[in-house]
Amino acid sequence: MIKTAAPDDADRPIAELRNVVAQAPDGTTILSRMSLRIDPGAHHVVLGPNGSGKSTLIGLLSMYVHPASGSVEVLGEQLGRTDVRTLRSRIGLLGGSVQDLLRPTLSAHDIVVTARHGALEPWWHEYDADDHDRADELLDLVGCENMGRRAFATLSVGERQRALLARALMSNPKLLLLDEPAAGLDLAARESLVATMAEIAVRSDGPTMVLVTHHVEEIAPGFSRVIMLRDGHVVASGPTAETMTDKNLSATFDLDVTVEHDGDRFWARATIDRDD
Repeated sequence: MIKTAAPDDADRPIAELRNVVAQAPDGTTILSRMSLRIDPGAHHVVLGPNGSGKSTLIGLLSMYVHPASGSVEVLGEQLGRTDVRTLRSRIGLLGGSVQDLLRPTLSAHDIVVTARHGALEPWWHEYDADDHDRADELLDLVGCENMGRRAFATLSVGERQRALLARALMSNPKLLLLDEPAAGLDLAARESLVATMAEIAVRSDGPTMVLVTHHVEEIAPGFSRVIMLRDGHVVASGPTAETMTDKNLSATFDLDVTVEHDGDRFWARATIDRDD
């Protein structure tokens, strides 16, 4: 039975996973009995090494991955009991898989405006002046104010990521999923993206964000909760400032790690023992 969308409720979580087990096609367990609640405005970081289950968690939250057991609820709808095609229009997703689907000769503006209908080509739908204005405003927000008419292929890697972030915001999503958005960026591009994420985090009309990364340097100010994963298990979770410790990060990466911070920014390095 397909449920109709329920009205927004300030007390209802943006997303909730209860005892979720996710498996690979061969039956290998990727996530083991994960429970997670994301409340409106509580921006989360999912931190862990490659293979820890981070991208699978994003797949669950975006409703492209189904659990082997347990329940997944996003924006008031339960996976398996709702029309996910409609629900996904309220979820923004930024990841490498999105870029691979887009024609590189499209302009940055068209890359953004087509997300109004979840399309890949501008000729699939009609767009009004408000749609085009919003696309330009979002390009301004992410620092691409002079790039709207340029072909997507001519943008730098960092500029493409910012344009894709604008695309992810085009449908005015309630939930924004960021799957390693800074992958491949140089220092300047990464810092620009982090600043943009921080700006979105403080907007009262902005989406609740979930950032997946394996670099603590990519955590923007405003991400108040962290979940640390290793081998499909939660190593630690809680407020970012309290949970980002040497002990927790060392256990997450199976490496002696020292964590340092300056205000709301963090960085980490391996602890090196040197003989006298």
